[in-house]
Amino acid sequence: MAEIRIRQTGQVIRCEAGAGLLNTLLDAGVFVDNPCSGKGICGKCKVRILSGEVSAMSETEEKLLKPEEIRTGIRLSCLTEVMGDITVELLQKERKHEVLTKGYMPAFEKDPYDGGYGIVIDIGTTTVVTALIDLASGKELANASMINAQKHYGLDVLTRITYEYEHPESGIQELQAAIVHSINAMIGEACMEASVDRNAIREIDVAANCTMMHMLLGVDARSIGKSPYRPKFTEAQKLLAVDIGIEAAADTRLYCLPQVSAYIGADIVAGAYVCELQKEKGNVLFIDIGTNGEIVLASQGRLLCCSCAAGPALEGMNISSGMRAAEGAIEDVRITEQGIELKTIGEQEPAGICGSGILAVVKELLRTGIVKKTGVFVKKEKLEEDDYRYPYIRLNGTKREFILHENPELLVTQGDVRQVQLAKGAILSGFVALLNKAGIRMEDLDKVMIAGQFGAHLPAESLVGTGILPEEVGDKLIYVGNSSKTGAYMSLMSATVKKEVEELACRMEYMELAETENYERIFTESMIFPTF
Repeated sequence: MAEIRIRQTGQVIRCEAGAGLLNTLLDAGVFVDNPCSGKGICGKCKVRILSGEVSAMSETEEKLLKPEEIRTGIRLSCLTEVMGDITVELLQKERKHEVLTKGYMPAFEKDPYDGGYGIVIDIGTTTVVTALIDLASGKELANASMINAQKHYGLDVLTRITYEYEHPESGIQELQAAIVHSINAMIGEACMEASVDRNAIREIDVAANCTMMHMLLGVDARSIGKSPYRPKFTEAQKLLAVDIGIEAAADTRLYCLPQVSAYIGADIVAGAYVCELQKEKGNVLFIDIGTNGEIVLASQGRLLCCSCAAGPALEGMNISSGMRAAEGAIEDVRITEQGIELKTIGEQEPAGICGSGILAVVKELLRTGIVKKTGVFVKKEKLEEDDYRYPYIRLNGTKREFILHENPELLVTQGDVRQVQLAKGAILSGFVALLNKAGIRMEDLDKVMIAGQFGAHLPAESLVGTGILPEEVGDKLIYVGNSSKTGAYMSLMSATVKKEVEELACRMEYMELAETENYERIFTESMIFPTF
């Protein structure tokens, strides 16, 4: 056996000699950021080994760490094994995250209730939101939110599905246990705040993407991750909450909203219902921007939908200085001749760049000509030394980088710009493909409705400035907030809404982008950034 002592807290963790450091820390409840789920790709699970014996450093680790980090004992915990007693210094702290809990709600007729309480839950890949509802009045009494505990198994749905493949005996149960444990904690928190007995909860309604819904119910999600990408179920699920381990009364009902396909889940069906796309007579585009970009086009009574893999860059991941939308994250940037102006969440000292921040800085790099429409940095030697942009660009070998902040050093690399460019290409190409399928033009759109946690923090200036959305719709954007949670609330309060949501899911036509005519050309053209 070996012991790991945490310098900051004095906590002692025991493990087998040869155990992986990252997993040992995570299993003990110690926060270590690991966006790539321990794959040795992101380089963000750094700790400092102050003393003791660990495994030798691999070539991969040497490439991801800077020479000065290696000299001071910093290691990547995912690539480090504990060989004997060690003392570890943690280099990160878990920060308070911003989680969106509100959204637009249309008028609807609620069912009469004689008392009791309900719970609505929105399960996202990144965040989970729970609200306690007084059924008689329809009033929200309390809410709770947290980062999805499944983050330890991967930051995106495909990484979590891969975990099920890699751990066929236990993966499904582990992923279900993680989310159920989080839900129990949030229900307990909300009930405590409102002084409500959780046994008085009569129904729990859940909206989630398709993968999260499978993992909540303990259903094998592996078929979602490989061709032909078919989920085990899409219809609404009705069961008892206790059947999956949710702590409530023995007769508390659990209702999971319906889905359309592997990548158009109940969260998008809920959003489409909340935005009343089924009633629209004109041309309306609904888009939920996150790790995936899910898009629904309502045109002349027809509902077309698609999903595009935007990747985690737009949520601050896969970015060299990226982080989630937490305190200290840069969320807005302005590059001027007088210097770089930064706005951070909570007005804290800059700690990294979140999704809205990386879009803002890329928009500014394009506006100032530091990055060209092809996504390539301008050559430093092409600038005069007295050009205000000159000191912000530096060479790292043959690669160019933009120095956003010096202490701590926060960079925007060519790879970061490329990640944003790929996300932009994915979302815009989906947008264009749907319009082509419906036979309408950009200028024919009456409005574009932006939903979701991430979308709520994106000004039109960044969306249009980076070309994620075309200039023609810049003045037609409507932000609807957390429409997934709102849809779950409406279904909780009305049996009619449940019926109509299920009918809506059946009406939505899913379009597979990869099978769309000329999609590769559309995607390539959508990759080009706008010019200023």
